[in-house]
Amino acid sequence: MLTLSIASSTSAITATPKTTFTSSTKSSFNGIRIAHVLPSPAVRATTTPRQSVVMMAKKEEELKEIRAKTTEEINDEIVDLKGELFMLRLQRSARNEFKSSEFRRMRKRVARMLTVKREREIDDGVGKRQSRKLDRQWRKSIVPRPPPSLLKLQEEEAAEEAKESASAST
Repeated sequence: MLTLSIASSTSAITATPKTTFTSSTKSSFNGIRIAHVLPSPAVRATTTPRQSVVMMAKKEEELKEIRAKTTEEINDEIVDLKGELFMLRLQRSARNEFKSSEFRRMRKRVARMLTVKREREIDDGVGKRQSRKLDRQWRKSIVPRPPPSLLKLQEEEAAEEAKESASAST
């Protein structure tokens, strides 16, 4: 939608679709002004009820799986997932092939795990301040280790080298 304004030193006339002309006697604007007037925001397309039910079922299933784990297992998996996220960022920066949907999936999984971890702290009566202090201590205690995907890649390379050395020695 466009708005057209024409003004002189004595009066200004503005024309917009479906509106009347307005006039004002004092204006410092001399010339023609054309401005875009955006229509009301479009309604965002939503998923069908069937799709949302399936998505909710998957989330509930994943939450049940996470809640079945111990806190130590959750901490280990959080470290692994963050390592995987780091590897994905490296792949993206190196312009290697990767699934962009993995970023969102991993971030959401980490968030769900941290949520379950915090729920357990609340059940134990740990306050917000104490929780942050414990979290800082936990982060300092993390021993850097390669993510599982990198370990798998290293194992595959080691197996290939062993195969090559075995075939070269015979």
